[in-house]
Amino acid sequence: MNTMKRVAVVGGGLTGLSAAFYLRRLAEEQGKSVDVTVLEGSARLGGIVNTLRKDGFVIERGPDSFLARKVAMYRLAEELGLERELTGTNPAARKTYMAGSGKLHPMPAGLNLGIPADLGGLARTGLLSPEGKQRALAELRLPVDPIDDDVSVGEFLESRFGREMVERLCEPLLAGIHAGDLYALGLKATFPQFADLAAKHGSLMRGMMAARLAPAAAGVTGAGIGLPDFVPKTAFLTFRRGLSSLIEALEARLRADEGCRVRTDSKVVSLAGSEGAYVLRMGDGSTVEADDVLFTLPAYATAALLESHADVMALKAIRYVSVANVVLAYDAADFHHRLDGSGFLVPKTEGRHITASTWTSAKWLHTAPEGKRLVRCYVGRAGDEAKVELSDEEMTAAVRNDLRHYMGIDATPEFVEISRLRHAMPQYPVGHVQAIAAFREGLSRDLPGVWATGAAFGGVGLPDCVSQGRDAAARILAGL
Repeated sequence: MNTMKRVAVVGGGLTGLSAAFYLRRLAEEQGKSVDVTVLEGSARLGGIVNTLRKDGFVIERGPDSFLARKVAMYRLAEELGLERELTGTNPAARKTYMAGSGKLHPMPAGLNLGIPADLGGLARTGLLSPEGKQRALAELRLPVDPIDDDVSVGEFLESRFGREMVERLCEPLLAGIHAGDLYALGLKATFPQFADLAAKHGSLMRGMMAARLAPAAAGVTGAGIGLPDFVPKTAFLTFRRGLSSLIEALEARLRADEGCRVRTDSKVVSLAGSEGAYVLRMGDGSTVEADDVLFTLPAYATAALLESHADVMALKAIRYVSVANVVLAYDAADFHHRLDGSGFLVPKTEGRHITASTWTSAKWLHTAPEGKRLVRCYVGRAGDEAKVELSDEEMTAAVRNDLRHYMGIDATPEFVEISRLRHAMPQYPVGHVQAIAAFREGLSRDLPGVWATGAAFGGVGLPDCVSQGRDAAARILAGL
């Protein structure tokens, strides 16, 4: 007889919802019976994915897009019937700026993840001194160098390009992805492609040049490759009504499924039991029994629930950074800037409040009504998180001052939306890949049927979260 397996998914963010969706769909394909319960501690689903639709504006309080080349998001959108809602960046807003010495400079041509692939662009930029350029060019002479031991991203890049290039080009581009400190982030968990390029080409610049000439041969997948023709061929994609469209579709599908229950305001406070008979206790005293439990919470929350059962030192080593998003809406009549690009980045050396600014209404044409402008700024990074706790008035004033400094904007915004994402950005330390592998091995041994995955484990991007949710679902079902 086919025995029904009960699976509890702890956490209703994108990873957890994806896992629940694929548990049900893959079980049906395989002719297996699985009963799924999603337990979310807050009043809403989606985690940091959170779209505000206001007065004709589409405002993202968390991430604003995802990489097109990572097709897991597209595949999920397709299964939910949302693929025709996808939209890409404005092709007329390709230019990006970098702040340096108090003003904005065009990003050097051919820059890919902070690595120059166009020597002419590197030579012409005003972001580096002549000495800094000469030091960076020395990287072209490096021999093939397999990277065996993990090192920090900052240490790795500085040894190749020098400190000036790391501070003025690499740090704002790379650290911005994680809001982190390059000298604390592990290379193999955050940018493993750099280690691959060093092993294959020696010079990262030579590797990036090869990728520009022959992307497929270099193992690089371009934007939208393998996707249908109706999907925009841009590096980043989103949905016309915002990223919450995906969360809403997942929630609707799961709530309509008789084999799945979705519970919000259901914070798990303890785990008890052993293989095949786990009991999750909620804050209100209620319990949920399950054969398998999948944790998709932040690392610190999962660690707190598992530390009496398993070694969670790998999870405790992952610190989190708090950030804030400040979105300003303007009337075009008062807004005297061309927005001739997608925005700008601000290195730490500039000493400003904001770390970057996206010219949202120029980059994403669906985000503002006719005659309006939308600008989003980012506050907070590793080592500089106090600014996240400024009052709304203080933060707004600081952000407007930085926009005035770099863009000359004096207009008063029609409204300002501030979103504080506390302890939101996981920082993968040196040795993270090996530590997580060891943690999962120990978890399988000590708590069979208990699983953990999510942004803290193998990728912070939205497609990474979807992939990890699907992979977890497949592993759970393999035990049936």
